[in-house]
Amino acid sequence: MPIVSIGAPCGRLSAHRRISPVSWRIQARSLNNPRLSALGLLLVGIGLAGSQAHALGFAEALDLAEQRSPRVTAQQLQIDAASSTQKSAGTLPDPKLSVGVENLPISGMDRFSLTRESMTMQRLALMQEVPNRAKRDAQIASAQAKVERERAALGVQRLQIRQELSQAWIMAQAIEQRDQVLTDLLVQNQRLQDSLPARIAGGTAQASDLLAARQEALALSDRRDDLQRDRSKARAMLRRWVGARADEALQGAPGPLRRAPEQLRSELHRHAELAQYPAMQAMALAESRGAQAESRGDWSWEIAYSRRARQWGDMVSFQVTFDLPWQQERRQAPQIKAKQLELQRLEAEQEDVTRRHLQELEDSASDLAALNSQIERLQSAGISLAQGRAELALGNYQAAKGDLSAVLSARAQVLETHWRLIELQAQRDVVIARLNSLIAD
Repeated sequence: MPIVSIGAPCGRLSAHRRISPVSWRIQARSLNNPRLSALGLLLVGIGLAGSQAHALGFAEALDLAEQRSPRVTAQQLQIDAASSTQKSAGTLPDPKLSVGVENLPISGMDRFSLTRESMTMQRLALMQEVPNRAKRDAQIASAQAKVERERAALGVQRLQIRQELSQAWIMAQAIEQRDQVLTDLLVQNQRLQDSLPARIAGGTAQASDLLAARQEALALSDRRDDLQRDRSKARAMLRRWVGARADEALQGAPGPLRRAPEQLRSELHRHAELAQYPAMQAMALAESRGAQAESRGDWSWEIAYSRRARQWGDMVSFQVTFDLPWQQERRQAPQIKAKQLELQRLEAEQEDVTRRHLQELEDSASDLAALNSQIERLQSAGISLAQGRAELALGNYQAAKGDLSAVLSARAQVLETHWRLIELQAQRDVVIARLNSLIAD
């Protein structure tokens, strides 16, 4: 991103990386010394290779973010808990064992005797409750749907992490790009200040020009402080996801739009948040069936062994017990209605969420179209116009037809144009990252 230079000519800094002062001196000296030239190229190559070796790639950052995220860990534990609960769904309740004494006399000659009264028995019984089959099937279906709901929630968490990491990544890269543009202008300003004393002494510049150049340097330093603050915040956002590696150089980008807005509209039912509703509706349907099964009643069986005195002989008993849901209008019917209303609520909520996401999709598509148009306009005409204006102001100043303030103003406009382009590209990338995080691949 070239900015009009005033002062001693030199090469432009790359828009992708800044050359360190040591590398710059080595390259300058190597122009006059073949041996230093080879050594300089070697050292510069080693430095670049070292910086690339310590760069953090976007795909690697995504893996780190998922591995380090407590949200993913918590959701995975939810899945494990639901899967563990599923194993017990639909099983029979634990049997009950009862031990007691029946018909023990407490008065008369045989009081507190276990053997003299023929009706006295030491009783040992085993009882098993058996919920009806429809209720157990509903429990199984509800447990399976809960597992599916938790898995869908995990997909939502992963897409949200991808979106938040992408936003932090885009912000950090945009700040670095702005810093490169600002560094170029600071270098140009320093060259201007170095050249002005000689020009003032030769009568080709005024003393006020040096003051104006120093004022520009102060303003640029303030903007660099703002950038340093924003850089610290952006790296802190990245550190939340990737830890200490957030301080490394960032390599790569979140990537282009994977699905066109038209395809996203047609596949809106696969939206990450909407993908949870089928499982939630399946849970509500299973609970509704479980409430309906309550009206059928449960049953239980019991077998008992009764021990009496030897002269009387022992006994065995067996019985079956049935529930009698004879107050269905007061007990079961309200529960059935409540579960059916819950299912209807989920359907209405799903429709509302679908409409909201459709509106958000339309808004994002409009934002993306506007941003692409503005970026194309800046790249095709805006930057060249600002650069041409700066070059014209410089030519007038060198020909003594203009003052330095016009040059500095035009050069500041070049800076703002470059920054505006970086900002628009960052906004576009954020919209793309958001659209890419709607549907799991």
